Parts: sequence; C-alpha cells; structure tokens
Amino acid sequence: MTTTPIEPLLALGAQSFLQLMWLASPALPIGGFSYSEGLEAAINAALVTTETEASNWLVQQLHLTQSRGDMAVIAQAMPAWKSADLARIAALNQWVRTTRETSELRLQTEQMGRSLTEWLKNRYAAEPAQQVSIAWLAAQDASYPVAFSLAAHGTGASARDALLAYAFGWAENMVQAAIKAMPLGQSAGQRILARLTGEIPAAVEHALALPDGARQAFSPMLAILSAQHEHQYSRLFRS
Repeated sequence: MTTTPIEPLLALGAQSFLQLMWLASPALPIGGFSYSEGLEAAINAALVTTETEASNWLVQQLHLTQSRGDMAVIAQAMPAWKSADLARIAALNQWVRTTRETSELRLQTEQMGRSLTEWLKNRYAAEPAQQVSIAWLAAQDASYPVAFSLAAHGTGASARDALLAYAFGWAENMVQAAIKAMPLGQSAGQRILARLTGEIPAAVEHALALPDGARQAFSPMLAILSAQHEHQYSRLFRS
C-alpha cells in the first residue's frame, strides 16, 4: 500500500487561518498545559523569580531551543509531506527523539505527538485517504513537531504561517505555566505574551532559514534543570 500525505484541504484564506488557530489553541486535547519545559525547575532554583526574569527566560527559550530545534523541524517537514518524502520525515522524527536531553523532555514530545496523532485520526475519520498518512505517522511513534507538521500541512497553510501558529501556541502555554508557578497576575502574563509575540516573527524566519547541519538541540542549563525536575519533591508540571 502506498502512503500519500494529507493533501491540503483548504485554500489559503479564512478557513486555513481558523484551522491554524485551532491547532495553536491551548484547548487542543494534547496535554501541552501539563508541561513547563524546565521553567518550573528554574523557578524552584530561584533562577526565575520576577516578571522580567520570566520574560527573559521565555524569550531566550524561544530563540535558543524552539527556533533552532522543533520549529526548524516543522519548517523542513512540511515540504516533505507535500512531496511525500517519507524517508525525510522519518529522519526528522528520529532526530527529535534522539536529541531530547532528558527522559521527561523525551516523554513530553512522545506523549504530545501520540495525542496529536489521535486527534488527527478523529479529525479525518471520514476521509480514508488522509488516514493512510496518519497511520504511517502513528507507526513512527511521532514526535510532537512532526505530528504538528502533518496537521499544519492538512490546513493548506505555508510553513511560515504554520510556524507562527505553533510558536504562539507554545508561548501561550508557557506564559500560563509561569502564571501558575509564580506569583504573577494575568496582566503580567499578558505583558510577557506581548513581548514573546514581538519576538516570534524573527524566530520563525530563523527556523525557516536553517539547513540540516544548523539545527541544534544543545541547551545544557535547560537539560540540567530538567534532570533536576525529574526528582523535584513538589511540582505542578510534568517537565
């Protein structure tokens, strides 16, 4: 049986935009709200104690880990879905899975990838042709960025638009993690989100421009904090 990626379902425009908003929504049932990606450990270690420090931390995480890693994978996976280059997609998925520096970070990308794949199964339940790609994705034990790339491809959006949606969804989740773990109010959260929104376009352009050899998954302080978080006595989040 041949495997054909999901064809773009909608022309670019209002419907595609709404589909991307859906994917970026914190209400999407993939568990993103349960992770802080090391932020909770940074707060516990008193590295992040104020609104300014939280804002700086998340901006650096956007540029140093998201843009150079997961966002670059999405940027490269979307054209691979369009050309049905499954070997390329499998290689990108393997790169994500093998470059996670701690067990909890790997469990996060695996769990969110599985949950998004299940969501895609339900989303395209009445469309057998699309189920072929989704079944292949499930067999790969897809990481979250690779599963997101297929979901975004199905909207007909460009890689740039998909990355903007992905980055904003990530920013919303992380700001909510900061609000829950720190004595920050909603207004402070909105100020942090506004700053992240201003930084996202540059992060997207950087991710789009990265070749294979320039992708990175090297953030030693984040890895140390994540490893410490795995044994943290009291915690709200799974990472």
